[in-house]
Amino acid sequence: MPHSLVVNFIPKTPIYPEYLTGRHIHALFLTLVSSVDQELGDRLHGEKANKGFGLSPIQRLAFSPENSFQKPQLKRANSQQLTAKSLSWDYKREIQSSTPCWWRITLLDEVLFSKLTGLWLNLNPDRLFHLGSADLYITSILGTPQSSQPWTNFVTYQQIYDRASDCDRNITFHLATPTAFRQGKYDSPLPTRDNVFKSLCDRWNTYSEMQINHEILESIFPSRFDIRTEVVANYDKHHFIGCIGEVGYRILGDVAPEVVKQINALADFAMFAGIGRKTTMGMGMAKRL
Repeated sequence: MPHSLVVNFIPKTPIYPEYLTGRHIHALFLTLVSSVDQELGDRLHGEKANKGFGLSPIQRLAFSPENSFQKPQLKRANSQQLTAKSLSWDYKREIQSSTPCWWRITLLDEVLFSKLTGLWLNLNPDRLFHLGSADLYITSILGTPQSSQPWTNFVTYQQIYDRASDCDRNITFHLATPTAFRQGKYDSPLPTRDNVFKSLCDRWNTYSEMQINHEILESIFPSRFDIRTEVVANYDKHHFIGCIGEVGYRILGDVAPEVVKQINALADFAMFAGIGRKTTMGMGMAKRL
């Protein structure tokens, strides 16, 4: 069962830009995992592929707190603030202490979710976690749909499939953080049909019992692009060129409703799976529009 969780937190000390990079948020996630299951944290740290989770960059809420970090109480942010055209990922200045922040974690594996249940069921608001040199308090973890936070949700693979349309032939994605794809020895920022949907299909087939054949992707064609490239620094000590914005595709030809349904299921799955490379370090955060 895919889960999209949002972690709300308040830093006790400033978070400097060098600690807001992909490898540091990846390390923070492993620290959270290890706090409830050290063996699982060590295993995830050692895995090179199929890690079953994705992360967003750290995000600031668009208001200033009225309460000190000792007693954090988050105001409700309006949904318009949280559905901006793009999210933050390249910080030039530090995030000040006592600034309400949020951070998304997606889990594609129900076993992984169940092993981490203790983290959000036994949340200790007085426990300090560390992001680089910064200390932070986790104030809440959201795991159900919220009107004020569009990045939280949970659903089974069967529900994703059952709810997918068998007649909608238009698909548009919002790429909220830079998205790149591995092609041979190098990376490409171009969201071609094969790059986008093969990425989704591979992750679906890895974690779902309902397999989808890659051959169905042949009926998908690009229809609209409103994207730009961005350079992402310090992800695993490298620079990546990715794209953000909106990309549209259309299902063309004499295609069976079952195939249309499978393609739509993959598109809906993007909310949880992300698209492309380095989704465990904040890249490829995407949602169907």
